[in-house]
Amino acid sequence: MKKFCFFILILFFTNTTFAVEFQGKFIQGHFIIGKTESGTKVLIDKKEVRVTKDGFFAFGISRDRKYDVVITLKKDGDKQEIVKKVQKRKYNIQRIDGLEEEKVTPPEEVYERIKKENKLIAKARAIDSDLDFFKDKFIVPVEDAIITGVYGSQRILNGKPKWPHYGLDFAQDEGTLVKAMISGTVTLAEPDLYYSGGTLIFDHGHGISTLYMHMHEIFVEKGQKINQGDIIGTVGSTGRATGPHLDVRLNWFATRLDPATVIN
Repeated sequence: MKKFCFFILILFFTNTTFAVEFQGKFIQGHFIIGKTESGTKVLIDKKEVRVTKDGFFAFGISRDRKYDVVITLKKDGDKQEIVKKVQKRKYNIQRIDGLEEEKVTPPEEVYERIKKENKLIAKARAIDSDLDFFKDKFIVPVEDAIITGVYGSQRILNGKPKWPHYGLDFAQDEGTLVKAMISGTVTLAEPDLYYSGGTLIFDHGHGISTLYMHMHEIFVEKGQKINQGDIIGTVGSTGRATGPHLDVRLNWFATRLDPATVIN
């Protein structure tokens, strides 16, 4: 009788352990790919995320996140909770002077335009498709470019502190060809947005999207399916830009991530 009771207690207090692994670092701004057992339900901070048939899922850590990431796994009535601490980063302060004043503080007459354009971008970033290109390795979008701006840096424009920079800037001559970093579907193709000028957004599945800014020419259109390495346009200086360069962004839905953590 004593042996039977002991067995029941062990069974009651034993936690199920799921097979799960992570690619990426739990650091502010980083992109994480998870892999678990097929058929497992995954929640990130209590929000359920899409999981591929072979168990892959994706999420990201915001620039200023200060609290732990909680990953919950559920399958066949079992549940496991994994808590990961987020490491903090130090960011650069970047000063840019000599900009036209309307590019630093937009005139009131363009506020409605900016608001409308921001809604277009937010809509494209909110897409949650079942594509799984997010698993692929990224390639550099512009050959022989110089990195002139990095993620997370605080920009002070004409002496006025602005929002942090959330992209990675590749400086190159105007007209230089731009390649798709990974495969995906074009969800936004706009030649002249106020801030970003010629702008493209691609959906790569599971809320992961990339954005290309300040482009001189755009060679693709909304709804088009693109393969990694395809030529999608050229480097420019459209929108709010101080010179010809490509600014690329990486998002998990509305969470802005560091492209440098994935580009090889």
